[in-house]
Amino acid sequence: MKLPVLKKFASDNMTKQISDIYKEQLEKQAYRVVGNHSAVKVCHWTKSMIKNEGGCYKFVFYGIRSHQCLQMTTSMFCASRCTFCWRGTKAPVSKEWYGPVDEPEHIINHAIDAHLGLLEGFNGNPKSNKVFNSQKDHVHHVALSLTGEPITYPKINEILKAFHAREISTFLVTNAQFPDQIAKIDYVTQLYLSIDAPNKDLLLEVDRPLFGDFHERMIECLDLLATRKYRTCVRLTVIQDLNDVHFDQYAELMRRGDPDFIECKGYMYVGHSQKHLTKDNMPDISDVKEFGNKLLEKLDGYEFVSEHPRSRAILLMKKSLNKKCFIDYPNFFSMIKDGVEFGTEDYSSSKMQPNC
Repeated sequence: MKLPVLKKFASDNMTKQISDIYKEQLEKQAYRVVGNHSAVKVCHWTKSMIKNEGGCYKFVFYGIRSHQCLQMTTSMFCASRCTFCWRGTKAPVSKEWYGPVDEPEHIINHAIDAHLGLLEGFNGNPKSNKVFNSQKDHVHHVALSLTGEPITYPKINEILKAFHAREISTFLVTNAQFPDQIAKIDYVTQLYLSIDAPNKDLLLEVDRPLFGDFHERMIECLDLLATRKYRTCVRLTVIQDLNDVHFDQYAELMRRGDPDFIECKGYMYVGHSQKHLTKDNMPDISDVKEFGNKLLEKLDGYEFVSEHPRSRAILLMKKSLNKKCFIDYPNFFSMIKDGVEFGTEDYSSSKMQPNC
């Protein structure tokens, strides 16, 4: 399947990251813009868990309590126009940060306020689980992956530290185009790299990146990932009949990045991606599992450990971790507070934590 490559990009030459038109569009889609460059939206799975209808794949895989999870970004711009992304043409793109830089505490305070404001309706909802509804006001996790490229925020290390000081775990997702930002980070609960294709040509076709050296940047990010002492994960978005090929090349990339976890997650036919892809590009859970099995045939040292059919997602992890996929949050925060050096195994567990 051949897709058009977007060869020329431009970002608004403004002092702020998003235009008033785009902000209005986001607000209509139940987003809340925070300050000059951040945004919040309540995740479907947060609502689902409050209604006692089940949590997201991160709950099943790692023990993230979906009803206590804040979904947000610290930057609205991105350095790619990925074909599978829901973002429309008015979403900002850029190679580098521009505009004001809000302080971490300002972002966190207003993000939590916006998040809780969006959840107020559940207080009178008869479908709400009373326990989960009462716990929702105490945010224990943040998923920095909503939209844009959150890692580009100049004070990314400072805001991660600020979240940890509040005993809020951090899951940070990046599209592997900003190695300098990865190098800034001391600790994050779990760092994700999105690796969207097995080779340079397909990566150009799928991600439509701004940087001319996009592939070199991805490789540098993978090399950095292999040196991180905290938990790491590679996200593989499976697009049927497009990037579900060349498993030997995928395996080579995985060996290079040496992630603790590999998530294989099916593409969803939503938003602006419908202009580039079709429903036939959306795999079901059996297709995603087949993708994972083909990868495992080429990749020693990893094993299948979990799946979340509703998300069309599976989890592979290092055999050396002995299926300790869950996070020991109390131990993570204790070690952060004590200022000691630690690694993945020090806060990984084979049992889901009863409370966070």
